[in-house]
Amino acid sequence: MDSGAIRRRLALGAAVLAASGALALAVPGTATAATDGACAGREVRTLPFGAGVVHVYKRNGYVCAVTVARKPGVKRVMSVSVQARGNRPVVDRGRYKHHAGPVTVHAGQRCVWVKGSVNNDSVSSGWILC
Repeated sequence: MDSGAIRRRLALGAAVLAASGALALAVPGTATAATDGACAGREVRTLPFGAGVVHVYKRNGYVCAVTVARKPGVKRVMSVSVQARGNRPVVDRGRYKHHAGPVTVHAGQRCVWVKGSVNNDSVSSGWILC
């Protein structure tokens, strides 16, 4: 292969790489949550409580939830759970600085029960999104 052909291929490769980088910046991915991009979809409920708030999102039959502490920074026991009616809850529980979750379940058209807690303060939705 002569040096002219090599230069043309390198130029073509550089152009493709630059175009793909520009496209990646110009075209956003799926809609994400304001809470660290954790959940996809649109926010359908906000469940506030004293020490935090649970954000609930829905997309294509999936329900996702995140518990966010009102005062982030210090590790504390936090949890979030989502249960589709007829199934067991999906839970994330641990010691976190900012948020617990996300947890996602496929609910289809079924109701879900969402719970969240920060230390000893909590919220429970009851059956929602029916």
